[in-house]
Amino acid sequence: MRAPAAAAPAFFLALGFAPLLGGCGFTPLYASPAVASGLPAIQVVAPQGRVAYLLREDLDDVLGHDKSAAAAWRLDFTLKQTRDPRGLNVNDVAERYEVGLTVNYTLTSVATGKVAHAGQVSTEVFYDAADAPYAGITARQDSQERVASDAARRIQLDLAAWMARHKGPEGG
Repeated sequence: MRAPAAAAPAFFLALGFAPLLGGCGFTPLYASPAVASGLPAIQVVAPQGRVAYLLREDLDDVLGHDKSAAAAWRLDFTLKQTRDPRGLNVNDVAERYEVGLTVNYTLTSVATGKVAHAGQVSTEVFYDAADAPYAGITARQDSQERVASDAARRIQLDLAAWMARHKGPEGG
């Protein structure tokens, strides 16, 4: 399929402005050495539970945790989970559920033992209730995986932004 004729001038206009953007001072977040070296140096410590385990696994992935290197940071977190029925049918049975997750976390310097940064993220996902028992269990577990993944990404973005502002592995 061929692109509309109006798209060609817009493309060439954007291409013409590209060299000008190089001098505007814009630096991608992950181009900062503090961010690139800081995120993999975070050791995630999780409380007990399935969602906590899923969140720790997702955080290790999105932070690029280097298990062979000594950790410069320790990330501790606590969770508050909710599961609320939504969309009740005529028999007052939920057809849909909302799974919420609030994560409070602290980033502590391993060298000094001082809390360098603290934050909180909240996220929620929905899933449909199923009449078949195993389908219901699978849907609930899938919602837990999705909520943990979303929370991990939000924490990663907050930590990356904090490291970019504080320019250095120890937040100097």
